[in-house]
Amino acid sequence: MDAIFDLRNISYSYVGKIDALKDISLKIKQGERVSIIGSNGSGKSTLLAILNGLVYPTTGEFYAFDNQITEEVFDAVKDNDFRTYFRTKVGFVFQNSDVQLFMPTVYEEIAFGPLQLKIPLQDVKARVEDMLEIMGIAKLRDRSPHTLSGGEKKKVSIASVLVNNPDVLLLDEPSAGLDPRTQLWLVELLQELGEAGKTVIVATHDLEIIEMISDRAIVMGEDHRIKEDARTKDVLSDFELLMASNLIHEHMHIHGKLVHEHLHAHKKDHSHMHVV
Repeated sequence: MDAIFDLRNISYSYVGKIDALKDISLKIKQGERVSIIGSNGSGKSTLLAILNGLVYPTTGEFYAFDNQITEEVFDAVKDNDFRTYFRTKVGFVFQNSDVQLFMPTVYEEIAFGPLQLKIPLQDVKARVEDMLEIMGIAKLRDRSPHTLSGGEKKKVSIASVLVNNPDVLLLDEPSAGLDPRTQLWLVELLQELGEAGKTVIVATHDLEIIEMISDRAIVMGEDHRIKEDARTKDVLSDFELLMASNLIHEHMHIHGKLVHEHLHAHKKDHSHMHVV
């Protein structure tokens, strides 16, 4: 298998009128750590949704694990071994945890996925207990997910995906709204998953984390096309590319892993304020 994901001239439009993606071609191999970056509305989330088989290209072809992905392939009414195989291999973490969490308790939330995959009950129990401990959320097991903090919800969302032990993890804006401690936890988790050989694909506009979580960066432009596909460090060093993609503005500078905004006070001494 040359690539686990192979997109060939993909375009997607909502209700046939509103363009979200235009002429997207890319391949992703097993074990890659990829960031999809771009401003809001550039098509990052739609691209992730296609990779997860939630929506289907308006034009072009999408192949996953050497099978073309179409609406007919994922028809929920028909028995389909490949659909089950795909759902076992690929896990998706939504940007908004409230969209993903719906069970009465944290324990039931994490158990839901493996139960749907018809994993034996004893194995499900063992997996859930392991995941509660690994994610540091054992004390939340009997809580309703919707009573949790934003960071706790994110941990439960990720646990409900990792419990299936997917080979591929797709995450949509995973650092959005997280406090600094939880964001550090997330970065370290994604690093560990990458080191373990998982394919990790993250859609984000958070430039401060992408060099820590990815080796490859795909830049989406405001015209919904791929502007660049290169090593993360090379993308981060291309100031003009980042500015043209509306990821930074002219007073922002990247120093190592930190993004600095230089606020010009327009005073006689031309003093600068540095915000990290």
